[in-house]
Amino acid sequence: MTKRDIVIIGAGPAGLAAAIAAYEAGVKDILLLERDREAGGILNQCIHNGFGLHRFGEELTGPEYAAKYIDMLKDTSVTLQLGTTVLDIENKIVSAVSVENGFEQIEAKAIILAMGCRERNRGPIFVPGDRGRGVFTAGAAQRYLNIEGYLVGKRIVILGSGDIGLIMARRMTLEGAKVLAVSEIMPYTNGLSRNVAQCLEDFDIPLYLSHTVTKVVGKNALEGIEISQVDENMKPIKGTEKYFECDTLLLSVGLVPENELTRSAGIELDPRTKGATVGEDMQTLESGVFACGNVLHVHDLVDYVSAESERAGRSAAEYVLGNCAVSETPSKNVRNGLDVSYTVPQRINTEKIEKSVDIFFRVRKKIKLAEIRVESEGEKIAAFRREFLAPAEMQKITVPKVLLDKANGDITVSAIEIEEDAQ
Repeated sequence: MTKRDIVIIGAGPAGLAAAIAAYEAGVKDILLLERDREAGGILNQCIHNGFGLHRFGEELTGPEYAAKYIDMLKDTSVTLQLGTTVLDIENKIVSAVSVENGFEQIEAKAIILAMGCRERNRGPIFVPGDRGRGVFTAGAAQRYLNIEGYLVGKRIVILGSGDIGLIMARRMTLEGAKVLAVSEIMPYTNGLSRNVAQCLEDFDIPLYLSHTVTKVVGKNALEGIEISQVDENMKPIKGTEKYFECDTLLLSVGLVPENELTRSAGIELDPRTKGATVGEDMQTLESGVFACGNVLHVHDLVDYVSAESERAGRSAAEYVLGNCAVSETPSKNVRNGLDVSYTVPQRINTEKIEKSVDIFFRVRKKIKLAEIRVESEGEKIAAFRREFLAPAEMQKITVPKVLLDKANGDITVSAIEIEEDAQ
């Protein structure tokens, strides 16, 4: 069994950022494990631009964004081990397997979970009809096209309005395919507003809100898709059926953190985010185990993934070096208030905060104008104005320590809708 100061699982944007931050914070013995044959994660197949504006102050493609971190990694002593699948984590012992090293176990002083997320597939979606070939997740189609060079179909229907699906609607149109429709079961889109505008509206691709696929036609290969409008209970409405002759159905029905390792390690998960429960330092309830990026909660922007992961890297380094602040007071829980579906972190120890803490959250409904209210024991300790909130778009507030020190108990974050004339 080998020993390492820090082991990071996943060399996507989260793992890369965490590794560099931990190294810069003073820990030099870092092992970065990646199951793929190259670092960069999902960024490698995201050849569209729009990455890096917050982190680097310039607009980059996914591979360009990843390359910046990979180049930074070359100037460190971090060991990057590719083609390695982690099988298990127990008592800070990582069990992994690879062609090069076979089965191995690594004992770590600290572990950072950065496994990213995966797409929901058709399994949980009950759609009547045949099971002919031609059904892909949007991310799989993206990889086939952008990395392998295969266009998976010519006439496309997309189920779900997640960002990858919206981006693939534009991408496949540019490659000569015809995207016939995007069907979304919710009355609002689940992708960023800018992607709806740039990927659908700019290419006159129809978007059917409150619609879902109700029938798949084609025994050996996909021949057509039927969609129907749904009522407020998500039940199809008879007489609203629309049929599209197509050879491909892309599923863009959301992402979930890839948390099998987290769960098997017995680390507490948040039932809403499906990621680990963490504190202000990104540490889980398992001492010395940290989590960051999309394995913690699904982000909209990779820039936020990097910032969050850098915090996890610094915190892990402080843990290994023994520089963690010791607090005599327990952490305060962060609660979901009115129209807030989740918050990260889920607990905050104000004594461990130097200046401020970032709180990420999502709302339950579209809100044109809101006051994001931070309260404790019914007393308002902070408030922020936000415009055009939507469930699909993650929000962030930065709360100063001086205000959090006023909290006498657990902290609640709420999104209070404001009438425009009340400003």
